[in-house]
Amino acid sequence: MNTSADSSGGCACSGHCAAAPSPLLPDEAGAGGRRSTFRVPGMDCPSEERLIRMALDGADGLHGIGIDLAARTVTLHHVGPLAPLQTKLAALGFGAELLVTESGAAPPDSATDRDEAGVLRTLLAINAAMFVFELASGLWAQSTGLIADALDMLADASVYGLGLYAVGRSAAGKLRVAHLSGWLQLLLAGGALAEVVRRAVSGSEPEPLWMSGVALLALAANLACLLLMARHRDGGAHMKASWIFSTNDALANVGVIIAGGLVAATGTRWPDLAIGTAIALLVASGALRILKLRA
Repeated sequence: MNTSADSSGGCACSGHCAAAPSPLLPDEAGAGGRRSTFRVPGMDCPSEERLIRMALDGADGLHGIGIDLAARTVTLHHVGPLAPLQTKLAALGFGAELLVTESGAAPPDSATDRDEAGVLRTLLAINAAMFVFELASGLWAQSTGLIADALDMLADASVYGLGLYAVGRSAAGKLRVAHLSGWLQLLLAGGALAEVVRRAVSGSEPEPLWMSGVALLALAANLACLLLMARHRDGGAHMKASWIFSTNDALANVGVIIAGGLVAATGTRWPDLAIGTAIALLVASGALRILKLRA
């Protein structure tokens, strides 16, 4: 789940602090509405994009949201006052700064929403199936790296499921579902860390070939996800975020493959424990960002 971008599909958010709102421009909507663009330096991963969308969902006068993760900008298509929208952005603590407000801009096109929803359903199915297989494999192979990567798959599946389940619901309903997902991810991360500690104390004998083989299969699954999203990667901001998310997940799989090789080369379990710890901490980081969301 899944923070600059890192190898687990999450991102490492370095102490975002709430910033005071930047000065507001005069706010008289024209017939075509207004388009206000913010620079958001603290937004650097898909989890933070999700928080921004949930915080703004259902806001009065908001007709559309455009997010560019690479440029770290958020564009709001709205009519009426900008102040309430800017207040919601500032409350997230990502340092939102108003760049420009333009008149007469139309909301972004949403004609491909149903196609994108279909892709998200497929991503959900792939991640859920790989969670079951990786968890069973990790328990059999005594690999904390595989177990943590399986929980990361489950965290990803919950994010995709949340996006589908929350469609059409109220902002308060989406917030409740988001918090439930956050607590679930935090619980999963705690379970993974507990397993690392248990195996560090009681001992384990991870199977390096099985570790690397299963991680290679998980890598193939994430590459399949990337292929499914390829035609949408330059489309909606949400699909751009999903593209980055699955790319980072693939890097996590590579980390487990390397850990398996190090276990084989060194004859110790410590590389497996290290990668398991790293993935668990990154899942926990994403969970805490979700739990900080307020309506």
